[in-house]
Amino acid sequence: MASASSFSSSYTKYEIRKRNPNPKAAALLVIDVQNYFSAMARPILQNLLTTIRLCRRASIPVIFTRHAHKSPPDYGMLDEWWNGDLVYDGTPESQLMPELDRRGPDEDRVFDKNTYSAFRNTGLEEYLKEKGVEEVIVTGVMTNLCCETTAREAFIRGYRVFFSTDATATSDRELHEATLKNMAYGFAYLVDCKRLEDGLFSGDIIRN
Repeated sequence: MASASSFSSSYTKYEIRKRNPNPKAAALLVIDVQNYFSAMARPILQNLLTTIRLCRRASIPVIFTRHAHKSPPDYGMLDEWWNGDLVYDGTPESQLMPELDRRGPDEDRVFDKNTYSAFRNTGLEEYLKEKGVEEVIVTGVMTNLCCETTAREAFIRGYRVFFSTDATATSDRELHEATLKNMAYGFAYLVDCKRLEDGLFSGDIIRN
């Protein structure tokens, strides 16, 4: 999989609809912020940490995903597509970045995955239903692969989706921007750290 610098983007460029997350119904998804993707994730790390802390302050559960492969049967098409350059379970590259503001396993759940979607054969949806979650805020890497696929699946499964423009990252700006445009058009409300803070703590509910 590609690795390169990442880019932030203001939500205002592509925003079509506006809405604030409901902290009583939302969960934060931190997608695949692992050592393998560290070069891509580090430029957005402060925005990501800010997003995590804002959600904790609002009592929004924080959920991490970790992409890793255990054996050839779970490689799927990714092995062919990325010419064998996969993230293998048990390696240092497969571990979540130590800089993440993580708490104990009883508070911060980690779901392992082996494809782009965080919903496929992971137990994530069952966990969200158990917690009464109706909205997800998507952050992490890569914007146009696992983050976008997870956001699309969440929407199709009936969750209201918020997609971070400045706490997601991918291999180049064009791919990042293309996802934001797609998300805003058909799948998600765009947010950045400032919009999230204002929406969670200003007391103003935006619903357009």
